Amino acid sequence: MNDARMAPLQRGDALLIVDVQRDFLPGGSLAVTGGDRVIEPLNRCIALFTRLGLPVFATRDAHPDDHCSFRDQGGPWPPHCVVGTPGVGFPPALRLPDGCFIASKATRADEEAYSGFAGTDLERRLRHQRVHRLFVGGLATDYCVAQTVRDACQRGLAVVVLRDATAAVDAEPGDGDRAIERMAAEGAVFVPSTGLFD
Repeated sequence: MNDARMAPLQRGDALLIVDVQRDFLPGGSLAVTGGDRVIEPLNRCIALFTRLGLPVFATRDAHPDDHCSFRDQGGPWPPHCVVGTPGVGFPPALRLPDGCFIASKATRADEEAYSGFAGTDLERRLRHQRVHRLFVGGLATDYCVAQTVRDACQRGLAVVVLRDATAAVDAEPGDGDRAIERMAAEGAVFVPSTGLFD
């Protein structure tokens, strides 16, 4: 944590976990290769933020069964994270704390939303908690993480991406790396989650 923007954890910091849902994990309908490896570092961070009294937020896809992103509706993806199915849920291994605010996105059939800020109450909740710096991990690097990070940066938040707590779809080889370059260009800082414990 030698970047000047990487001061020790303090009031005004928050952890945001993006879309760590069953359908994006191995065995899910839109599984991210290696997606389950983000759970252990995220759990360590959840425990740390909780111990320090810092807020933890999470986002999730919560689609109707006729969502516009689904292939049978002309979209690019198989059905996933449909409300009322197991795939929309968080895995039992992810230890979200009591009181964690969950932002549900892409809840309307005719609207896609990769960013956790799109059509949700997330920004208002962060402002209410007086969050200035957001630590982000989750799935997937090249879609929902990247869009959420972009929107957080554009809203004036300092953003730290937990590099070992994200995983990419890589629908095209290199998509994850290109997303990291875009996030860095927006002003995001990348650190391993272990750096928070130094």
